[in-house]
Amino acid sequence: MFDVLIIGGGVAGISCALVLGSAKNKAYAAHKEIGIFTHQKGSSLQDGVYFNAYGITPGKLGSEIMQESLEHLANSYGHVKQIPGEKVMKIEGQFPEFSVITNKNTYKAKNIIVAVGYTNTFNIDGLMAFVEPHKKSVPEKNRIQLKNIDHKVAEGIYVAGTLAGSRSQLSIAAGSGAAVATDILTEWNNGNQSQSHDSIRK
Repeated sequence: MFDVLIIGGGVAGISCALVLGSAKNKAYAAHKEIGIFTHQKGSSLQDGVYFNAYGITPGKLGSEIMQESLEHLANSYGHVKQIPGEKVMKIEGQFPEFSVITNKNTYKAKNIIVAVGYTNTFNIDGLMAFVEPHKKSVPEKNRIQLKNIDHKVAEGIYVAGTLAGSRSQLSIAAGSGAAVATDILTEWNNGNQSQSHDSIRK
């Protein structure tokens, strides 16, 4: 049973996993099981080159960021289980016990974070009732989002990145993923507002 399963290994998903993983030394997060499906074939990073993203060397290729971010997650927070090569097809159940069914396996999770792209090819059975037109994209592109209030779709289901209704900007997607992570940390900490920082002073 995962405490949280993240669907999507792009900017929002990895950002979320990094923040959750970084909280491993906090008492309320120490024994939490975190997983992420790193299937990235639909990520907008594939063709990107970045000059305007904070903290990223100008001219960095999105394909490089994709690979380096997975290595970063593995090296810094190896307890976060990466699940490569599987595509989520269906979600069943309700909080606190969901079944996440892929093209290869079935997983159990208490919470789910959906962080895949906002194309209208989205097709995860069990989530289609939440699909609506994207509110911050030009209509002719037929982008979609999941209905949510501050990233929360339903009890135990969160959405991050463009699929949450954010604009397609790397920095925005990263922040959206981090925001969802802090919401999860806050829940784990009995509703006390929480985040995870590193500091040279500690």
